Amino acid sequence: MARPAMEPLSRSSAMELLPRSPAEFGSARYWDRFFRQRGQRPFEWYGAFPELCPVLHKYVRPRDKVLVVGCGNSELSEQMYDVGMCEDIVNIDISDAVIRQMRERSASTRPRMSYLLMDMLHMDFPEAHFQVVLDKGTLDALLTDEEEATLAKVDQMFAEVSRVLQVGGRYLCVSLAQAHVLRKAVEYFSQEGWVVRVHQVASSGDKQQFVLPVFVYVMTKFRKIPGSAAQILEICPEEQDKPMRVQSAEQLVAAVKDRQHYALLCSQISKTPCREQVSLDLCDKESGKPRYTLHVVDSPSVKPSRDNHFAIFIIPQGRETEWLFGTEEGRRQLAASAGFRRLLTVSLHREQHYQGMAGIQAELSGKVMELAPPGLLARQQVPFLSVGGDIGVRTVRHCDSSPLSGDFVVEDVKGDGTCYFRRLIFLQNRNVVQSEARLLAPTPLPGQKKRRKDKKKASPTEPAGAIDKSYLCCEHHKAMVAGLCLLGGPDALPGELAVLVVGLGGGSLPLFVHDYFSQARVAVVEIDPSMLEVATRWFGFSQGDRMQVHVCDGLDYVAKLAAEVPAQYDAVMFDVDSKDLTVGMSCPPPAFVEEPFLQKVKTILKPEGVFVLNLVCRDARLKESVLGTLRAVFPLLYARRIQGEVNEILFCQPGPAGRRDPTELGARARALEGALRQPGRPWDSSYALADMLHAVHIL
Repeated sequence: MARPAMEPLSRSSAMELLPRSPAEFGSARYWDRFFRQRGQRPFEWYGAFPELCPVLHKYVRPRDKVLVVGCGNSELSEQMYDVGMCEDIVNIDISDAVIRQMRERSASTRPRMSYLLMDMLHMDFPEAHFQVVLDKGTLDALLTDEEEATLAKVDQMFAEVSRVLQVGGRYLCVSLAQAHVLRKAVEYFSQEGWVVRVHQVASSGDKQQFVLPVFVYVMTKFRKIPGSAAQILEICPEEQDKPMRVQSAEQLVAAVKDRQHYALLCSQISKTPCREQVSLDLCDKESGKPRYTLHVVDSPSVKPSRDNHFAIFIIPQGRETEWLFGTEEGRRQLAASAGFRRLLTVSLHREQHYQGMAGIQAELSGKVMELAPPGLLARQQVPFLSVGGDIGVRTVRHCDSSPLSGDFVVEDVKGDGTCYFRRLIFLQNRNVVQSEARLLAPTPLPGQKKRRKDKKKASPTEPAGAIDKSYLCCEHHKAMVAGLCLLGGPDALPGELAVLVVGLGGGSLPLFVHDYFSQARVAVVEIDPSMLEVATRWFGFSQGDRMQVHVCDGLDYVAKLAAEVPAQYDAVMFDVDSKDLTVGMSCPPPAFVEEPFLQKVKTILKPEGVFVLNLVCRDARLKESVLGTLRAVFPLLYARRIQGEVNEILFCQPGPAGRRDPTELGARARALEGALRQPGRPWDSSYALADMLHAVHIL
């Protein structure tokens, strides 16, 4: 129910002025009593003239004849008159008491303005008599519910507004825009062929009477064209003048609701610290797509001082997926280490272009201050922070869409330091890196001049640097490779290996196994043919005598193998993501860890083989169920958590005879690493297999 906020009154007088029921908002007796008790003090229903003036100025011309319905004792008409916006103003209200008050106030100073006792549902004016009908809170007061009798009154009000307006005239309705009120107005007037535009009124800071923002509906009357179904619906947010077109009343209601939620959020966090992290998107004015993602992180443990209340941290492009920036715990640690009571982290979106740190600061300065914490001094400087003082580098190399994987991109980003990385991102889960590879040569900065002008210009889809196949970027891939130390003798590299990898992605995992285990034969199963093309074109993947890719469903492929040729693989690795984001397990799909299928996996493993599973499960009960199923199939089960990530790598073996303690596993891992470090073969010094297994525990 729409109820106006009141100016400060004593508790007893405020209670006396409140209506006993919503129906009293439409009662002349109630309003007579209200204004007699209220006296001569103006009562502003939704903001005063300074807040409304910029919007009214766009739609009210000095020569217009203006009708104000439900005028009350607001000063709005008087201020419009006094500043010269318009003088030919007729005010009506159902309260005889307020009409007498207002006539006395303006009789000697505003000769062209009149006040009439009249019901807006039954007006005495001739048709097409006004260019503007102005309504400040009256529709909200009338449309308190959606009962049949109430809706009939609203239809009568709208019909009367339409009757007294000229073609080309404007109905300006100031409202809190509750969903049912806005929807009713939009549907009525758009069906009549009117143009509907909704303006958000700029707030006035501490002087604003309402937590919720105020809106002005601007309905412009056009002659209804028979048979036409075209609707023109637009919204103008407070920070811009250019309207944004929407396609339906529901979209308009949703856009308004987003702005109401944002206002509530700003009001809430400006008064009290956030117990939980708050996340929101700021969208591009032109496209309406997210441009910035903000996270508000409060650190109660930081001792307050004059200079540590608030800071804004710009996350460099491409690094929003890192644990420190992309998880709640990471951001909490970042805020505490930065030493600010409130840290606002800002992620940049790949579809957007940014004009450097200075441009971002200029763009965000006004908006982020709405999210400032309580206690921030007026005009206090708020620092903008980043890593290395820049916004990072992101170059999109390839965009495409697949029926199985949806929209995806291949992009090059600058990591921490001077390294550049190539990533595959599925846009349905845009903050998760599906595949990543390090580039041997850094990607040129966008717009960077070439040394030789006659050099052939590189194609925008041509890889900017060779893939470093010696380096596994993903920590879970390193752990999966380290699990191969469970094979073979304690001091020897496993000999001829048969390895099955389900899930190709960019191909880094099977490619590493192929290159560093010179006698390994690797079979890869990938359900999406687009991923084979991406891996080959952008990640340096290739097939050969010892590397074959089978484009098919992994479930079907394993089932076929189990039926035809059992016990043929030394290692089976599952690194396959789930396309169903509604399940609390994003890797693998649930069907891959059901007991009948796991029995088939066990069937194709050699007795001393190992099944390596990348498990990403946020649902604790579901995870325990998966582990229970694995234990029922595989007598020996090791687990390795990936620090800072949800991933857990599980090493499963068909028989308990190969049980080894962590010390022995570490020794085997060091032996395996030594065997892989051969002269002339690149090896990244940061990659230590033993480190991957020091935290392995037996389940």
